[in-house]
Amino acid sequence: MPPADVLDRLAASGTEPGAAVAVVRDGVVEVDHAAGTRDGTAPWTSDTLVMTFSVAKPFAALAVLDAVREGTLGLDQPVASVWPAYGAAGKAATTVRHLLSHQAGLPAFPEAAADAEYDDREMLVGLLAAASPVHRPGAAVAEHALTYGHLLDELLRRATGEALDERFARIARAAGWDLHLRVGPADLGRVATLVEAEPGWASAYLADPRWGPALGRPPGLLDADVLNSERFRRTPFPAVALHATALALATFYDDLARPDGVVGERLGPALWRAYTEPAASGHDLVLDRPVTWTLGLQVDEEDGRPEIGMGGAGGCSAWAEPAARYGAAYVTRGLGGHDRGEAVWEAVRRRFRP
Repeated sequence: MPPADVLDRLAASGTEPGAAVAVVRDGVVEVDHAAGTRDGTAPWTSDTLVMTFSVAKPFAALAVLDAVREGTLGLDQPVASVWPAYGAAGKAATTVRHLLSHQAGLPAFPEAAADAEYDDREMLVGLLAAASPVHRPGAAVAEHALTYGHLLDELLRRATGEALDERFARIARAAGWDLHLRVGPADLGRVATLVEAEPGWASAYLADPRWGPALGRPPGLLDADVLNSERFRRTPFPAVALHATALALATFYDDLARPDGVVGERLGPALWRAYTEPAASGHDLVLDRPVTWTLGLQVDEEDGRPEIGMGGAGGCSAWAEPAARYGAAYVTRGLGGHDRGEAVWEAVRRRFRP
């Protein structure tokens, strides 16, 4: 069954309130299909934006790699060389590479962040600087669920004077990607309203001993009312707050898989390989499974064929399968597990693998 038909069937069954799937192959749009509504009334359209959770992380990483490209930062440079306070509590040897590959040992904000507002950036950054890592930097992998963006943002601000969301916005404008780590006033009207597609979705995460600390501090970032607010949409929280269209994500991943694409040309061959090829592997302490990280993305292997990309807690995902020469994305406003996305993913694989 084609991916569009799978999405339509999910919407017709009532399990999908609103979503889109897109596939771009060698620069050609093969699929750009939406189903359901963006807010319970208005139909989802190709330019509908939706918050995608951890699908954001590769774009936060790209902003830092862009600074490495220009020589402002080095991959093996100690973080404390530009952010001296970060060297506290056993973190002096942490490098830029460790941050990018989820090896820094700070997968969750400290307990004090339970009393922080999600947009109190200065407090959250200060807590990270003082925190003790859960493992020696570089000795293990653990997805930095909410901390990833703040770590990279502060690093970039210290090294360049520019906020991460601002640098990424410049990159996205130059590339023509409809991707936003902070939603501007002109785009607020096309953002989809998030709803719980699976009752108890958020409470299940918060009750989990691994995910509770990683996603629950600061509070509110699994609450649809919070995520739907203009306050959140206008707040840069670059580990999770990417608002994207399915087509823009698929276009990015199609490009990413080619060394002569926009990303490859911008980063250069060595950094493009660092961005797309394995950097660290192990049993991820948060995901609780074997994971391979690049400097910004996850690498998975299905039937001996590598895929690179990233999924998000709410169910969205975006990826490239380089051997099949396509980029793809599934985005949804229905907060829940990954069953719907996996059904779409399977349909894409069946249709576009040679």
